[in-house]
Amino acid sequence: MRFIFIGPPGAGKGTVAKILSRRFSIPHISTGDLLRAHIQQKSELGRQAAAFVDQGKLVPDALVIEMVRTRLKEPDASQGYILDGFPRTVEQAEALGKILRDEGMVVEHILNFDASNAKIIERLSGRRICSKCGEIYHVRNIPPKKEGLCDRCGGELIQRKDDSEDTVRRRLEVYRRETAPLIDYYNRMRLLKDLPADLEVAELNPILDQLVK
Repeated sequence: MRFIFIGPPGAGKGTVAKILSRRFSIPHISTGDLLRAHIQQKSELGRQAAAFVDQGKLVPDALVIEMVRTRLKEPDASQGYILDGFPRTVEQAEALGKILRDEGMVVEHILNFDASNAKIIERLSGRRICSKCGEIYHVRNIPPKKEGLCDRCGGELIQRKDDSEDTVRRRLEVYRRETAPLIDYYNRMRLLKDLPADLEVAELNPILDQLVK
């Protein structure tokens, strides 16, 4: 089973990916995680990407596409995968389509996580991350046992700059502007399925069961 997840940050893609990854025993491939792993491992692709990241520039499509192409050839992805964060543009979608054709792969489900700005801001601005171990909390949905401290290691919980309300609003503006053509692209191909991502997990499960058969 192969999936493509499209949606803004905070729409719940990671949460749904965990559910479907366990259900179908397939890897959740986040391009953000993939990029960071290549840079940390200092692979050839990672070294090239780091040169752009260090200058505060976007990593070129060609490098990201090659990272995805390489990852999809790994053994654990042979029976399926969940692509999260790629493609983000029509150009990337066309490149992915070529990769799939070259490898004889078919994507069964393309899910568009349709979440309102208000819900995303609520989720992300309330997120807190442990400064030591990286455990994620939420001031309302997943609060720590002791305010401001990680349950796992006792580290201080912090709010990432990317999760401040002003930053989230700017990120959403960029996302909506850049991704709208991609949504139109997959809609024209009649491949896109909308997921009402304002709902919580318990409410989403029966909808997922209907969409993913």
